[in-house]
Amino acid sequence: MIASYIRVSTTDQKTDLQKVEIAAWAKAQGVDPETITWFEDRISGKDTKRPALQNLKKQIFSGKVKTVILWKLDRLARNKRDGLLADWCSKGVRILSVTQAIDLSGVVGQIVASVLLGLAEIELENIRERQSAGIAIAKKRGVYSGRKAGTTKAKPARAKELQKQGLKPSEIGKALGVHEMTARRYLKT
Repeated sequence: MIASYIRVSTTDQKTDLQKVEIAAWAKAQGVDPETITWFEDRISGKDTKRPALQNLKKQIFSGKVKTVILWKLDRLARNKRDGLLADWCSKGVRILSVTQAIDLSGVVGQIVASVLLGLAEIELENIRERQSAGIAIAKKRGVYSGRKAGTTKAKPARAKELQKQGLKPSEIGKALGVHEMTARRYLKT
């Protein structure tokens, strides 16, 4: 089976560009885009606890997926420590990055992927540093005080309603647009 993993960081973002470019690339390679199994997440890439990614991993380790097509490597992982690429390559899975023109089926491809993931990790760290610096400046100016005590990103009561409907904390977090740990905190209140 040929699979494609696409990801955006928030539920507000769209995956259309990734789908269109992957489908066009596949068609140019003689692969009917209709035969691709799509795995899509709308969650940050800072860790690998993503529903579609977990499902894809199961498919890979059960031997069903032989090729994974990505728009960019950073859609899959933001750092080398996740170990996804190494694990998948060791299972004989061919990993392709469309926009970066990388095929990880060889040693050279894996080295290039390692470098690109290292750069993605640096980029993520730079974003965090700029955010912290911006907050520090805003605090000095007196225009930033953080979230007011007692306020939440979502309504804890809604989290409890969703739990009663049978949703897991990870699903509740996704539905509310908050991290799973935040959803768990809401459920305890």
